[in-house]
Amino acid sequence: MNNTAYDIVVVGGGNAAMCAALSAREHGANVLVLERAPLEQRGGNTAFAGGSLRIVHHGFKDIIKFLPNLTAEQIANTDFGEYTAEQFLDDLARVTEYRVDPDLAETLVHRSAETVQWIRQKTMIDFLPEYGHQAFKHEGRYQFKSGHVMHPQGGGRGLIDAEFTAAEKQGVNIRYNARAMSLLYGRDGVEGVRVVTNRASEEIRASAVVLACGGFESNREWRTRYLGPGWDLAKVRGTRFNTGDGIGMALKIGAQPCGNWSGAHACEWDLNAPDYGDLAVGGGYGRHSGHFGIVLNAHGLRIFDEGNNSQNQAYGSYSQMILGQPGQFCWQVFDSKAQGLLRSTYRTKQATKVTANTLDEFINKLKGVNKEQALKTIKEYNAAVRQDVLFNPNGKDGRGTFGLAIPKSNWANTIDTPPFEGYAVTWGVTLTFGGLKITTNAQVVDTEEKPIPGLYAAGGIVGGIFYFNYPGGSGLVNAAVFGRLAGENAAYYAVRR
Repeated sequence: MNNTAYDIVVVGGGNAAMCAALSAREHGANVLVLERAPLEQRGGNTAFAGGSLRIVHHGFKDIIKFLPNLTAEQIANTDFGEYTAEQFLDDLARVTEYRVDPDLAETLVHRSAETVQWIRQKTMIDFLPEYGHQAFKHEGRYQFKSGHVMHPQGGGRGLIDAEFTAAEKQGVNIRYNARAMSLLYGRDGVEGVRVVTNRASEEIRASAVVLACGGFESNREWRTRYLGPGWDLAKVRGTRFNTGDGIGMALKIGAQPCGNWSGAHACEWDLNAPDYGDLAVGGGYGRHSGHFGIVLNAHGLRIFDEGNNSQNQAYGSYSQMILGQPGQFCWQVFDSKAQGLLRSTYRTKQATKVTANTLDEFINKLKGVNKEQALKTIKEYNAAVRQDVLFNPNGKDGRGTFGLAIPKSNWANTIDTPPFEGYAVTWGVTLTFGGLKITTNAQVVDTEEKPIPGLYAAGGIVGGIFYFNYPGGSGLVNAAVFGRLAGENAAYYAVRR
């Protein structure tokens, strides 16, 4: 048994963990990162993410600091809009049904932009505008309507690789295939971790520990226990290694559970995707453009208002509706008018897709669907589309339907122009919302509302921020903001200790 001592041990290998490691190292700490995955599968859920980043900004004068390589043509043809702190807070409050911890929300929002800039400076990674995802060329211009206008080059995989490279250059120690099993806890607080590597157990002493190893989305038993029946059948969008280990070891020493333990974020995911994320495909199984078409269940019926909100605000709730459908699948249906609007993930060769040049032929290819009712549904929908309102993909356009039991409020175009395309979808879980309670300094709190000395947490392991849903692009930023705070404050604590 070894007793190697470090100032800080970071448990996890995703964006929250690496931001914690970089931050702690920046403040002079000797840091060890314990990544449960092997090197080739490192990165947690970040490695599977598209990488969209939601930050506060005040238009082009702020955006150019993140995107200095924009061309003159891009600048002339893009309205980057503005996304204030008040708008960000309003979005967080609305999608979480006003349950978000207000202090954590304020911290996340007000530190969003500076933290993303800090990542850029630490890693030297380039950011790219979110054309085709968050803004579409319409009447010659792109128009962004929300706070996520950019992503790191290479998406989440590019981000995590850049963070690991920066950490290694700055002297952070990294161990792979290292599964933290329990916390070393004494009278003075947390004193390290017990870890298993290649079936051998050892104790690693540290002045402070940062838990940043995700939620329990990859744990079938926990999903069923906390999220409910049927969740054991969900696809997992990301890593297989987020099984709730960090949450469990913290609860055993008295940490306070917090947040929406019966809630999780999920999205419409390819029906035939593997059970866990595939790094070779990444987010290529995502089907996030359903609002530009209609969605049919096995009975051939529409089940929700596809245009109720932007996909970034509503895709979590849409996907969970699929959970209760026969066979737990649906078909997203489009015609040629939507082809230029679908995200690039629809073009992956792994897509469960059908196409046809006539509506009758198309309906017959929708496997598992009541053909007669599907055709009737499409015809009724087409007849209900408002033709007097202009279509605009860049924001709620009011082009809806009239007279339908389930309306489509925005982006309603008729399904009548071949070729027709259909994509079979189920739901894929991204992250769970229940976790540990932390302070605004990212220190874990016990059941008596007292900070546990030497224990910090960030990312998907934290509860109290996201409930029911979350604004698209805020997950990575949340992890980064509190990861950075966890590393910084753990380093200060280690010095005092």
